[in-house]
Amino acid sequence: MAKNISVNELKAEPIEKKETEMVERKGIGHPDSVADGISEQVSRALCNHYLKQFGRVLHHNTDECQVVGGQAEPAWGGGVVSKPIYILVVGRATNRIRENGSVVSIDCNSIAKEATIKYLKKNFPDLNVDRDVEVETRIGQGSVDLTGLYDTNRLLANDTSFGVGFAPYSEAETITREVEFYINGDLKKSLPETGKDVKVMTSRKGDKITVTCAVAMVGKRIPDRDHYISVKEELTEKVLDFASRFTERNVEVHVNTADDYERGIYYNTVTGLSMENGDDGSVGRGNRVNGIITPFRPMSLEAAAGKNPITHVGKIYNLLSHQVAHKIYESAGGDIAEVNVRLLSQIGKPISEPLSGTVDLIMSDGVRLSRWKSEAESILTEYLDNIDKYVTQRVIRDEIPVF
Repeated sequence: MAKNISVNELKAEPIEKKETEMVERKGIGHPDSVADGISEQVSRALCNHYLKQFGRVLHHNTDECQVVGGQAEPAWGGGVVSKPIYILVVGRATNRIRENGSVVSIDCNSIAKEATIKYLKKNFPDLNVDRDVEVETRIGQGSVDLTGLYDTNRLLANDTSFGVGFAPYSEAETITREVEFYINGDLKKSLPETGKDVKVMTSRKGDKITVTCAVAMVGKRIPDRDHYISVKEELTEKVLDFASRFTERNVEVHVNTADDYERGIYYNTVTGLSMENGDDGSVGRGNRVNGIITPFRPMSLEAAAGKNPITHVGKIYNLLSHQVAHKIYESAGGDIAEVNVRLLSQIGKPISEPLSGTVDLIMSDGVRLSRWKSEAESILTEYLDNIDKYVTQRVIRDEIPVF
């Protein structure tokens, strides 16, 4: 079926030619990312339970989670969490279904709580989840009208919403993403003193890139002030060396700039997480589905984490738009400098047939739009016709991150 797709040439400077740029990433341990991660894990757990018991994913949305910071007393060589972190998981899900003439109940709250605890234990080894976290789940029955959108042969959008995507990533965007992955990945082997709560903010002005990192340190692995300073200096050097691999521009790195040694202020924690001591988090306040926050790029404010991957376009269209943008860019082999994709749904209409689909192309010098116009439309059409393959199934299998 024909789609409502338009492919246009955008007369604009690519991001790399702009004078300034700002990019942010909140790492996996940031309270907002913790909320995102829990919501997505709960949705995935429900998907897999529904598939195992009923052979299909039933209606649900668990895109509401609040992390309420606790209280902690960090110290060199240790410290304690004196008031537990409180996590509230809220959402709607199908908790009963009629099968073969009888009603079958699903304990969605138990599934959600188990998924939450499993996620925390897997990702935050320095957090004593059993002792220092209180988890409450309030998963209610889904809205009848939205549940009904599952009951047709054609999957229908359960919201009027839009999704956006772009490609390629700029050097600043790549550095921002990769630095956080590095600090919370390979760097842990040589600097285990670093915690999981990492935030990276990158500023580019012309050919100068400034990377500012906030990295919570784990007090039990830091015996004193001098050790903390030594770790911070080594961390700065390693991040600088790593970030410089992605650019020929001048790079400088700053770590924990709020530290004040004379006043005894250090980013030292018990668990490596700022949510241990009053830092709260909510779903949708952090990274977009491509893992970064990009004020110089088109963005959607949708909270994708926890939304169902079957009919909720707030999740599906954002993930799909980024995939399509990168596919078009890669297919063009240098003919296209930049791609922006925007998709708009209409509630109750098939998700494969957006109300509007727009692809804006910044062409490379000397390349005409006509050369790639039909190919771009064809790629978007292919992805729309195969949403289950490109998005839904990959989300359920945990192959696509959403924050």
